[in-house]
Amino acid sequence: MADFLEVDNAEVFEAEMEEESISRLKEKAKRRKGRGFDGGVSDRDEGDYDRVEDLGEGEPGPQRSIEGWILFVTGIHEEAQEDDIHDKFSEYGEIKNIHLNLDRRTGFLKGYSLVEYETYKEALSAKEELDGSDILGQTIAVDWAFVKGPRKTKKKRN
Repeated sequence: MADFLEVDNAEVFEAEMEEESISRLKEKAKRRKGRGFDGGVSDRDEGDYDRVEDLGEGEPGPQRSIEGWILFVTGIHEEAQEDDIHDKFSEYGEIKNIHLNLDRRTGFLKGYSLVEYETYKEALSAKEELDGSDILGQTIAVDWAFVKGPRKTKKKRN
C-alpha cells in the first residue's frame, strides 16, 4: 500500500517516486515563517498612523488628557459624597467630570477622586487653592493626574 502526500496545488505524489520528483516536492513544500511571507519591513511603513506630538522639552509639568485637565485628589474621607467634592471644586470653574471610586467590599469611597476641568486655568486655580484644604475633617492633597517629564520624588515621612 502506498503513502500519499497532498500539496497546495492538489497534486498527489506516491512515496515510491524517483529522485527528481522528490526534490520538486521539497521545493513546493518550502517552509515559510512570519507574516506576509514575501513582505519585508517596508510593508509596515506604509499606512497612516496617529502620533503623539512631544511639544515640550521633557520638562516636568501638567499634561492635558484627551478631553480636559484632570486633577488627582487624595486623602478624601471614606463617607464623602459626590456633592461634597463637587461643591468644593466647582468654586474654581465648571467641572466636566468627577470619578469617585468605591470599595466593592465596604461600599465606601476608596479615598481618592479624579476631577476634570475644561481649561488649564480652572484646574490650576483649584489645585493651588485646595491642596492641603479640608473635606469632612480630612486634609486632601491635589495634584495633576497626568504629568510629562520626570516625576517629583515623594517626601519621606518621619
